[in-house]
Amino acid sequence: MRSIFSRIKMAKDMLSPLYYSGVKKLHQTRERLNYENAVKKLNSLQSNASVLQLAKQAGRGNHVELSANVDSTVKYLKRSGITFEKLDKLSVIHVSGTKGKGTTCALCESILRHHGYRTGFFSSPHLVAAKERIRINGVPLSHQKFAEYFEEVYDGIYKHREGDDDMPPYFKFMTVMAFNVFIKEQVDVAIVEVGIGGEYDCTNFIRNPAVVGITSLGLDHTYLLGDTLPEIAWQKAGIMKAGTVAFTVIQKSQPAMEVLRERAENRKCDLYVCPNLDSYLWDASMYSFKQVDEIQSLNISLALQLANEWLKLQSPFIERKIIEKKLFSDEVTSLPWRNHSR
Repeated sequence: MRSIFSRIKMAKDMLSPLYYSGVKKLHQTRERLNYENAVKKLNSLQSNASVLQLAKQAGRGNHVELSANVDSTVKYLKRSGITFEKLDKLSVIHVSGTKGKGTTCALCESILRHHGYRTGFFSSPHLVAAKERIRINGVPLSHQKFAEYFEEVYDGIYKHREGDDDMPPYFKFMTVMAFNVFIKEQVDVAIVEVGIGGEYDCTNFIRNPAVVGITSLGLDHTYLLGDTLPEIAWQKAGIMKAGTVAFTVIQKSQPAMEVLRERAENRKCDLYVCPNLDSYLWDASMYSFKQVDEIQSLNISLALQLANEWLKLQSPFIERKIIEKKLFSDEVTSLPWRNHSR
C-alpha cells in the first residue's frame, strides 16, 4: 500500500500541469484585457478619417499652418519624455512615396534583420490589429508590451495637456509611441513609413535620417498634396535632409523627377536613381521575381539600395551600388506581402 506521502506526490504531479495551464490562461486573459483597454483608449482619439475630412474641408493651408502638424508631434514627443537628443541618436530609414511604401520598408527591414541587426518598423495602416503597426525584429508588439507602452506614453501626454482637447489624434499618437518603443527597445535601425505626403507629415520631425527613400509617385490625397505629379513630388521630397543620401526609383513623370532633383539640390541631399532589377551584378532571375509587376520590381531595387546604403554607413567596406547575393535570403524573397503594392 502506498504511503500517504506518495499519494500526495502523485496528486500534485497530476494537478501541476492543470494548475500551470490555468495560471497561463489567466495571464493571457489579463494581457488581452490590458491590450483591449489600450486599444479602446486609442480609438477614442481623433480618427485618421476625421482628421482627413477636416483637412479636406479646410483646403490646403499655408506653410506655417501645415508645419504645425510636425511641430505638434514634437510637442507630444517631448511630453512623452523623448527629446531631440534621444531622437538624433536613433538611426532612421525614412520612406515616402505613393506606391509601395509598405512593401519597400518591409523588404528593407527584412534584409537588415537577416544581417543580424535589431530592427524597428513603423507602418500604416494595420491589417487586423493596431499592434501590427509597430514591430521589433519583424514581430508586432505582444499584447502586453503594446498595452504597457501605450499606457506609459498616454499617461505622459495626458498629464501635461493644456486643455481637454490637447491630445494627439490616432496616427500622431502611434507615431509618438513607435519612437518611444524604438528608443527603449534599443533598436539598431528604425524603418519608418511616412503617413501622408512627406513635407508636412507628422513623421517628418526626423532631423538626420541615415538614408531616405521615395517610391513611385502617383496622384493621392490631392486635396492635401496637390493636383499634379510635380506638386506631389515636392511634398514627398520633403523628407530629404541636408547631408543625407536619398534614393528614388525611375519615375514615369519627367517633370516630377525634375522636382525631386531640384528639392535634393536645394536641401543639399545627394539623390540617386535606383537601377532596374535586371541590371544588378548578380542574376536576379534566380530569386523568382518573374511574378512581380513593374512597381514591385522598382520597390525591390529601392529596398536593396536603402539597405545597402545603411550597411555601408556601418562598414566602409561595403561599396555603394554593389549589391551582393548575401543581401538576399530565402526569407527575404518569401515575404508574405511582397506582391502587394501598398
